[in-house]
Amino acid sequence: MSSSGRRLFALDQGFPQNILEALRASVREAELVWIGKIDPALSTVEDWELLLRLSRHDRPWDGLITTDDSMLNLPKEMVVLHQTRLTLVVTESAGHDPVTATGLLLAHLPHICKETDRTKAQVWCLRTHRKPAEDPWVYLNSWAKRNRENPNNVYQRYRLRDEELGGQGQKPG
Repeated sequence: MSSSGRRLFALDQGFPQNILEALRASVREAELVWIGKIDPALSTVEDWELLLRLSRHDRPWDGLITTDDSMLNLPKEMVVLHQTRLTLVVTESAGHDPVTATGLLLAHLPHICKETDRTKAQVWCLRTHRKPAEDPWVYLNSWAKRNRENPNNVYQRYRLRDEELGGQGQKPG
């Protein structure tokens, strides 16, 4: 942990600097620094060497955050990660969408920072899945069932009149 009490993570090039710079003041639990700002040469080294250099750096790095899930399948990288006791955070299911990767990271970052332990290596694989939208009628039915009511009666009780909607109303599902 850095002297400010915040975790210190290096970010790979897969994260949009403009978005994270705009949110910097809101991210209280960690300082996120692009590897090119740490040292421009770091963006050209192999992943295992990046981990090694972070562990030997003057600043107390907690780990690396990357969009490159192929690192997880590289034995040398995993051995060096284990030896350096850094934390590796991988936005595994974001594909090559930097905005999705950033959102996924920000959603999980408070928990990761709380659980990061510099005495042991850790890997956090952040995943998301897409699912289709749901019809609100499903939730209305569920509420009605829990309250032992008929969903059509609930609909009729709470529905707005057509003139209140400006003619946009829908009939019950």
